[in-house]
Amino acid sequence: MSGEAQSAAQYIQHHLQNMTYGQFPEGHAQAGQWGLAKSAEVAKEMGFMAIHVDTMFWSIFLGALFLFLFRKVAKTATAGIPGGMQNFVEMVVEFVDSTVKGAYNGRNPFIAPMALTIFVWVFLINFMDLIPVDWLPMFAGWIGSTVFGMEPHDVYFRVVPSTDPNATFGMALAVFVVTLYYSVKMKGGLGFAKELTMHPFESKNIVIKVILMPINFVLEFVALLARPLSLSLRLYGNMFAGEMIFILIALMYGGGIAVGIFGGFLQLGWAIFHILIITLQAYIFMILTIVYMDLAYQTSEDH
Repeated sequence: MSGEAQSAAQYIQHHLQNMTYGQFPEGHAQAGQWGLAKSAEVAKEMGFMAIHVDTMFWSIFLGALFLFLFRKVAKTATAGIPGGMQNFVEMVVEFVDSTVKGAYNGRNPFIAPMALTIFVWVFLINFMDLIPVDWLPMFAGWIGSTVFGMEPHDVYFRVVPSTDPNATFGMALAVFVVTLYYSVKMKGGLGFAKELTMHPFESKNIVIKVILMPINFVLEFVALLARPLSLSLRLYGNMFAGEMIFILIALMYGGGIAVGIFGGFLQLGWAIFHILIITLQAYIFMILTIVYMDLAYQTSEDH
């Protein structure tokens, strides 16, 4: 049983490890050189400058796929009877447009395209979780062994970028920077500073107002930092939990025919339910981005 437990643990750890490219640490046989880590320990020691190749590849590929498909539909759009793809794209665009109109009170032609990009891109990234957990990692292992001469178990390959906190924090940080930019642009540096120091506690007495300023700043600054943290951790936590369940269900296929059949039904049921989760998480990321942008346009008088 201990051997089986260890085998299951190794299986889970292998599926949760990213393909990491970086500089080998001191003490390694290839210290100072750059290459792919063959263990989680080496990947961790590569430090901040290491790159998760699989996360970068799928993020860029799915983003490019989104741009290609929507651009193709836009170029071939017809006023007559639209095809299935045009119908789908128009439905998504109308959905995002109505959401922006309902949650955003300012005027900025940048908001709707940004919301559309976030919704579709995050959805496509999340959708990768519906691909059976072994298919693409096994294919990557085959490529690594036949093309690069690597051992298959040394090839790590995760296909869901949103289960990598680096990806979710990166997207949330980009949204955070954009909201900060528009906050300063619309309110001015002094107006933005007043927003951080004059609320939520106010007083007409100058002395009390000065005393309350650092308290207000701490509260508002924490609330400000909570935005990218909540965006990133919510998406990461939900998608990581979903991926873990798929991995645990996949382990059941090695438990015999009866357990494997039961695992197949579980996988189908969880996949159907997970369609709702991946769509909901993409929507939540989009709607919170719109709300944060709306807050960036609000002046201190609106609070």
